[in-house]
Amino acid sequence: MLVWHRLNTYVCHRMRKLIAEREWLTVFLLVVYLPDLNPVEWAWGHVKRSLANLAVVAVDRLETLARNQLKRLQYRPETLDGFIAGTGLALDELASP
Repeated sequence: MLVWHRLNTYVCHRMRKLIAEREWLTVFLLVVYLPDLNPVEWAWGHVKRSLANLAVVAVDRLETLARNQLKRLQYRPETLDGFIAGTGLALDELASP
């Protein structure tokens, strides 16, 4: 089984051919963009809110500020867990084969 969103690189002719050659493969296509189901989008939203209303003179300064905010998130696992929980998706451990 394969589940993916409809990014144009996934639905190109070559990928459609690879899928067609595998009768055993079931493909579920999602909508193009699902930010609510992507915890990375939640993390970036958090970083962007922390940088709101800043007047940055140079791009390298903005990069430094964004990197610092991302680094701080590494030490806040409860916040990262909240981003995952916010998606409404369950994280279950896979059983060993």
